[in-house]
Amino acid sequence: MLRDFVKMETFLTTVRERSFSKASAKLGISQPAVTQQIKFIEKYLGATIVERKKNGIKLTAEGEELYKIVTRLEKAIQGAEKDLMKIINKEMTFHLGASFTIGNYVVPGECLNLLKDVIHNDVTLSVDLSQNIINQVKDKKIDVGLIESPIMDNDLIYRKWLQDELVLVSNVPISKVVQTEDLDHFQWICREESSHTRQMVAEVFDDLGVSCKNFKVLTEVSNTTAVLQGIKRSKKDTINPVVSIISKHAIADEVKNGTLFQSRIRGYQMLRNFYIIYSKENKRNAYVEKIVDFILDEQC
Repeated sequence: MLRDFVKMETFLTTVRERSFSKASAKLGISQPAVTQQIKFIEKYLGATIVERKKNGIKLTAEGEELYKIVTRLEKAIQGAEKDLMKIINKEMTFHLGASFTIGNYVVPGECLNLLKDVIHNDVTLSVDLSQNIINQVKDKKIDVGLIESPIMDNDLIYRKWLQDELVLVSNVPISKVVQTEDLDHFQWICREESSHTRQMVAEVFDDLGVSCKNFKVLTEVSNTTAVLQGIKRSKKDTINPVVSIISKHAIADEVKNGTLFQSRIRGYQMLRNFYIIYSKENKRNAYVEKIVDFILDEQC
């Protein structure tokens, strides 16, 4: 049984995620497959190891003992993998892909240098639309992708990574919380209709009974950098401020130094998650695992 570490990995992940569904998402397999593997272990041991509870799962006494054993095995395997990495030590370039907001504002140059140290090889970064990053991961042109929207694909594993918030931004001070009626008084720089940001904002605007198409729109742009530059270079108008909606990560420095100002729409917090994606074929790729674990540990 211990030689079949796939089932042991499923057990460890289920325990650590405290959920069958979360374990299935992390492992990139179906929830019934997780359940089946846990039942297989229980049948082999002749004992129940996991009990389902309303707020998650709980290990039985036998499950606790198994967890200790498998954890020791996991550490031994990880140690062996490090030794193997030294033997392999092959010259290669790891290809990381990121959506515009993440690639330009969340993953700085310092992060890439840290990732290079993790795998002792070069790491390149490609920046593109989330959908294009997904396609390149599937085409094996990119090893790991960082995207803003979980456009689901059965060939890929999705790992929830970082929470983001979309906020209203202007180059002049505006109220920290704006009312729905205030939106009509602004001059807008909007994202193009196909962008995930625009689609997310449209859902909020639908609830408010307003539409970007009915605002005074100065221009529509295709990426976060264009939005940011448009806001910065616009004439400062305190009567009808120029505004847009953008990731808080993209304007963190400007808000801190007082060159840009952020606000929120009353009653709404536009939250979304960033995701790490990679091919199921690379699930046990040592380089992919190291990069993904490093990013998830918030070291990047």
